[in-house]
Amino acid sequence: MIGPLGLLVLLVVTLVLVSVSPVVVSGTPESLPVDCSDLYNDGFGNSGVYTIFPAGPTSPVQVFCEMGSMDAPDSNKWTVIQRRTDGTINFYRGWEQYKTGFGQASSEYWLGLENIHLLTGKKSYKLRVDMEDFDGGKAFAEYSSFNVAPERDGYRLTLSGFKDGGAGNSLDHHNGQKFSTFDKDQDVDARNCAKSYLGGWWYNACHHANPNGEYFRGKSIFGLGINLFTWKGHTYSLKAIAFKLSPQLELDAKDEL
Repeated sequence: MIGPLGLLVLLVVTLVLVSVSPVVVSGTPESLPVDCSDLYNDGFGNSGVYTIFPAGPTSPVQVFCEMGSMDAPDSNKWTVIQRRTDGTINFYRGWEQYKTGFGQASSEYWLGLENIHLLTGKKSYKLRVDMEDFDGGKAFAEYSSFNVAPERDGYRLTLSGFKDGGAGNSLDHHNGQKFSTFDKDQDVDARNCAKSYLGGWWYNACHHANPNGEYFRGKSIFGLGINLFTWKGHTYSLKAIAFKLSPQLELDAKDEL
């Protein structure tokens, strides 16, 4: 019989790509991909759904990877940690689900606070937030540094190095805040902001960004939709929004070219 250590060494990892047959690779626990940039470096160059291991070999997690266009191989490799596209997934959920993650990586999902914390503890990441309205308008915001603290510190958000892509700096209002859900109130407001605005987020008192709010089609009740105050205000709910991470070293090397 093969002992536990032998099983880990012989671990075969299945990485599932959207609309193609499963791709199987093998490796030791130390060589398992932590994020999408690792997968790209291992030879997986197509965007799609893959399995990563931020918590180690016993805890596989599916994510959507944006690997860049075929004619731009040096473009960024993004690990998507949150995505809203059509309202098919309910984002008004409790603490345990926000901690572990929910949804489908092929459509709408939240990667999970613990997974996001583990990712940002292993590498230094840049954050990009892409968004779209119902008229085809698009904007983005980037931050050169993004980190999520451990659960004992409430999964506190820290970000810096804002770069405007037309969306404005709504996330600055949430910098330094702990994460809140309807059953775990850690915001600085007298209300429970997650209950008031039907989401889970790093609420302050209460929000300039509510990407996990209710999915409305454009016009929304004040503060309840997928709002970004500095782009469309508190009464417009976005069509799509995605939060994605890429390692700082990769991006720094690209910027120097």
